[in-house]
Amino acid sequence: MTCTDINAFLGAYPFHAIGKWNAEILLQEMERLGITESWISSLPAVFSADPASTNAGLYLAAHAQPRLRPVPAVHPGLPGWQDVVREAVAREAPCIRCDPTFRDLAADSPEMQALLALAAEQRLPLMMAVRLEDIRQRHPDDGTPELSPAMARTLIRHHAGARLIITHADREFIEQVHFGSTPAEASRILWDISWIWGPPEDHLELLLRTVGRDRFTFGTGTPLRLPEASIAKIDLLELGVDDRHRIEAGNLRAFLA
Repeated sequence: MTCTDINAFLGAYPFHAIGKWNAEILLQEMERLGITESWISSLPAVFSADPASTNAGLYLAAHAQPRLRPVPAVHPGLPGWQDVVREAVAREAPCIRCDPTFRDLAADSPEMQALLALAAEQRLPLMMAVRLEDIRQRHPDDGTPELSPAMARTLIRHHAGARLIITHADREFIEQVHFGSTPAEASRILWDISWIWGPPEDHLELLLRTVGRDRFTFGTGTPLRLPEASIAKIDLLELGVDDRHRIEAGNLRAFLA
């Protein structure tokens, strides 16, 4: 059965040594854990002044190994960003990435509004992370603010065709956005499970009941988070085959369609 990890990274992390983390090692981990496909973002891109400069490496990795799919980064405040989006379409990227808090862009800024509009026109979801690390373990030099629920609501309301894939969100964040949005708005957001607590808190089980089983997809946050944690959350829920498949791949396919 297919399992797609939408939340995997390649490259070096600027604040902690994570070893030689590359596509070859990621593929070994995927084989070990039974993950059939990974969407790859660039860790350096998140912190780069020119994130699109890292996209060529993602495209090369994905071309060499079809089990990897590129998530190119775009900065709508830089010249030529529209070409980055169009290249993503031409290369059949499943989505594009822009983390506005790392770019110091307000959710209602002209730059983010233009990006949402073009992404919607090109039928590309926009991925972003609430955070990459818990604030308690961050390096002192990492002062990037977290994405807020208010920002997420502003983004999804800007354009009726915009779709967001939000990673690293916890239960409180998801509840504030979901229940503070209209049903139509909420249906255009897909959440990964990487930051949601499993047992004994059972936040994931609660969210599947209250927010809906069609709103969540599999993500690990590898290599900054242990991928086994996301797998264990699903195992401990004791889901039926159909419901498990929805989280591992089915909801993602429906969202992209």
